[in-house]
Amino acid sequence: QVQLVESGGGLVQAGGSLRLSCAASGNIFSINAMAWYRQAPGKQREWVATISRPGIINYAESVKGRFTISREIAKNTGYLQMNDLKPEDTAVYYCRSFGTAGDVWGQGTQVTVSS
Repeated sequence: QVQLVESGGGLVQAGGSLRLSCAASGNIFSINAMAWYRQAPGKQREWVATISRPGIINYAESVKGRFTISREIAKNTGYLQMNDLKPEDTAVYYCRSFGTAGDVWGQGTQVTVSS
């Protein structure tokens, strides 16, 4: 089994930056990709970015050029660097892993961007 724990959320002014972390533990060798999602109040959860085991990266159009997904394999941790934040980025951010051990979600971390 895989466990994921997000951290790094908080309150930031528009134009600011935050870096989210997603620490993986357990059967990490089963992970083939890691992704970030977000869910704003009253809205459906939406995909933000994905990084695969070989390092292939994809972003949602709404964050392209502002967010950067990365990973530090030695620390079993994924990151989401968020720059030039906007009020519409306010949401609970979740990391998700995909792999042979199944599909796992973290508990989420709140990001609030004030105008």
